[in-house]
Amino acid sequence: MEDVKAYIESGVLELYVLGEVSHDERVEVEAMALKHPAVKAELAEIEASMERFAGEYAVEPPAGLRNRVLNSVLTNLANDNTFRSRQPEVTGKIAPMPVPEKNDFYKYAFAACLALLVVSIVALADIYNQLQVSAHQVAALSTQNQHFSKTVSLQNDMLIMFRDTAYKLVKLQGTARNPSASMMLAWSPAKKKVMIDMGSLKLPVNDKRHQYQLWAIVTGKPVNLGVFDVKPDSAAAIKVMNPVENPQAFAITLEPRGGSVNPTMANLTVISKI
Repeated sequence: MEDVKAYIESGVLELYVLGEVSHDERVEVEAMALKHPAVKAELAEIEASMERFAGEYAVEPPAGLRNRVLNSVLTNLANDNTFRSRQPEVTGKIAPMPVPEKNDFYKYAFAACLALLVVSIVALADIYNQLQVSAHQVAALSTQNQHFSKTVSLQNDMLIMFRDTAYKLVKLQGTARNPSASMMLAWSPAKKKVMIDMGSLKLPVNDKRHQYQLWAIVTGKPVNLGVFDVKPDSAAAIKVMNPVENPQAFAITLEPRGGSVNPTMANLTVISKI
């Protein structure tokens, strides 16, 4: 129904009555009039209005004008200026041209463009969100790949540790304070390299305020080899610690997070001589 109303308001019916439409438009108007009673009724109303307008503003020509015009045409056929000079002046009310009805085509076109713009913005926003999700997925895959690469590297270190006869495996036993504690580390005298087997750790889980610290006893003095955490879900991997030369023993103490300059002997957890 809205399409019929828009068609009636488009102005094509007025142009049809005035004879100012193309052949295709004329066929279309006649088809719409046959299909829609509202269009037919509007067309009849426009024609009636045009007839009333013509009757109201019609000008009656002066008497004898027809004979004078015919005589002028016959006697002055070759001289149009004479004909125009003898043509009587017609007086009467000048009929104003009808004001064409307002055409809402541009209003509907603007509304359609606005709707298309809104749809385009929504589509672009959806594409942007999809790109953001894809970017997060790529970042997650990159992080996962880095973690995988690190795990492979640590596993490779573990294989090297077990295959290289230059490494010495040292098992640290628990003290009287923690008799059930134990751990394994590997030390290479040639490479001065120390690695902890995190999968073999049997140490109490440390809290957020503390960390375990590895010490090497060198010429009777403790040497800091770094700190590490023990978590419930600690993965079976190798942790590389600080290098050391000619240690006589290894020990683990529980220290404030970040480590201490000197070991807290009261918190000695495991120890072993080489």
